Amino acid sequence: MKKFINSVDTMLGESLDGFAAAHSDIVALGAERKFVRRRALSPHKVALISGGGSGHEPLHAGFVGTGMLDAACPGQIFTSPTPDQIVEAATAVGNKAGVLFIVKNYAGDRMNFEMGAEVFDGEAASIVTDDDVAVDKSTYSAGRRGVAGTMVVEKIVGAAAEQGADLKTCAALGADVNARTRSIGVALTSCTVPAAGTPTFSLADDEMEMGVGIHGEPGRMRLKLPGADAIAEQMVGAIVSDYGGKTSGPALLLVNGFGGTPSLELYLMYDAARRQLQKHGVSVARSLVGCYVTSLEMAGCSITVSLLDARMVELWDAPVHTAALRW
Repeated sequence: MKKFINSVDTMLGESLDGFAAAHSDIVALGAERKFVRRRALSPHKVALISGGGSGHEPLHAGFVGTGMLDAACPGQIFTSPTPDQIVEAATAVGNKAGVLFIVKNYAGDRMNFEMGAEVFDGEAASIVTDDDVAVDKSTYSAGRRGVAGTMVVEKIVGAAAEQGADLKTCAALGADVNARTRSIGVALTSCTVPAAGTPTFSLADDEMEMGVGIHGEPGRMRLKLPGADAIAEQMVGAIVSDYGGKTSGPALLLVNGFGGTPSLELYLMYDAARRQLQKHGVSVARSLVGCYVTSLEMAGCSITVSLLDARMVELWDAPVHTAALRW
């Protein structure tokens, strides 16, 4: 294992210190590094809070700032944040407008956010994201996993909250965006969790894992590695099929790298995915390419398609100023 590391036990804390120092104009660390919050809080808007295991950077701390999250709770690598982190974050950034928790559909995340919401002394609501079409309740007990589509929800709802939407409106909007969003990932290599010191799984040089999860969970199948166009055809086909043929309207296409794939290849996959969507009659109105929801150094990518209405497109275009997204 080759990583820039001093100690497994101090890795997360040292990384958070570096993140907060590098982006001190945008964020600040909470007590004992339990959460990252916006440095300049808005006292009258709904506060958005998300979080999850570390190792997926820039999700979620990289999306704390104007137009997105008010706070993020980082758990240990691939480990859910604890309820006390969630309560303290909500207490620090919450106000009379209420708090909206955005939670990925993993058992630990759901349980701990539910416990935190119960203890939090304030008005709150929750959205659970579950955009991964690779799995369902027959293969994963909690149902579909929340993956890269989570950041789409955070961006659109974050813009609405910034514009003054109330808690009920933000929660309904988030649920609607999630319902319009589908993702699927493919891995070319595994990642190595520092505490384990060895790769999570192994793939031969001519193999790929179709439908992999962002923690290295098994996907739909292990296949021989074809060309990029054939990979995009499988991924887009799975997404379009899951929509049940209802794919009209403007679409956001997000090609997300898992951490170990260069931009050269990600843009190639974007081109392949865009051409496949055109074959299915899907018009790409907005695009995003890069590493936004990673899995440490895993090589591979995910494709996310969101079928947005005109209002959602406006909210996607609204100004955002975070460490990872700025426009």
